[in-house]
Amino acid sequence: MLLAEVARATQRLADAGVPSPRFDAEELAAHVHGTERSRLHSVADAEFDARYWEAVARREAREPLQHITGRAFFRYLELQVGPGVFVPRPETESVVGWAIDAVRAMDVAEPLIVDLCTGSGAIALALAQEVPRSRVHAVELDERALLWARRNVEGSRVVLHHGDAREALPELTGQVDLVISNPPYIPLGEWEHVAPEARDHDPELALFSGEDGLDTIRGLERAARRLLRPGGMVVVEHADTQGGQVPWIFTEDRGWADAADHPDLNKRPRFATARRVAR
Repeated sequence: MLLAEVARATQRLADAGVPSPRFDAEELAAHVHGTERSRLHSVADAEFDARYWEAVARREAREPLQHITGRAFFRYLELQVGPGVFVPRPETESVVGWAIDAVRAMDVAEPLIVDLCTGSGAIALALAQEVPRSRVHAVELDERALLWARRNVEGSRVVLHHGDAREALPELTGQVDLVISNPPYIPLGEWEHVAPEARDHDPELALFSGEDGLDTIRGLERAARRLLRPGGMVVVEHADTQGGQVPWIFTEDRGWADAADHPDLNKRPRFATARRVAR
């Protein structure tokens, strides 16, 4: 019976325009029945939980899957998420992967890393986990997002700070090996084109940033320039439509070298990097 209900739910979600209807229908069934997607076949007909249709209706209304289940997966992490915090996206995993490789290539025993606009803490936690000797600081301005970040970083090596990413951590000026950020980058005029899951549920502070979407990134350039030591790296995610624009913010006359764009797994421009040079 459960698999038949999942098939019905899949069709309902597909009709509602949900991008991954089968996956979401299965994930909701697994969540409600306290099992894994791979074990749904073992749930007996008598165990079918009518709360499943409540969860399906919420997803049908385009509430994010992660808000319904209360969890999001990011690289090797399972994070707590919900209303008030940006849900980490799979495309950001490639940004973190590049950063991890860059830090590992540095001749630094205990690299100092700063994650600006941390949201749920996903990036900071992934770096702390996969670069074991790193010292990681994470900064978040939004108080609601900060509550989720605190839950996620509890017991980790990540040091969480409440503040404006553009002015954060003056005590670390000139000492940081890597600055990384997934900032807001959607132009204000693109509001109506944003998927309902993000537009109606992610915090606006995590989505929109000025007329061209680059206001926050311009501020992050100044912050990274202040925080990084010579030879340190900055990694900033951006929209795939902003490929070619962000590297031009990290110009030579501002103290940067090797500014470049990089693609995500779908070969779309997804993040920019640059190296801090001595002035």
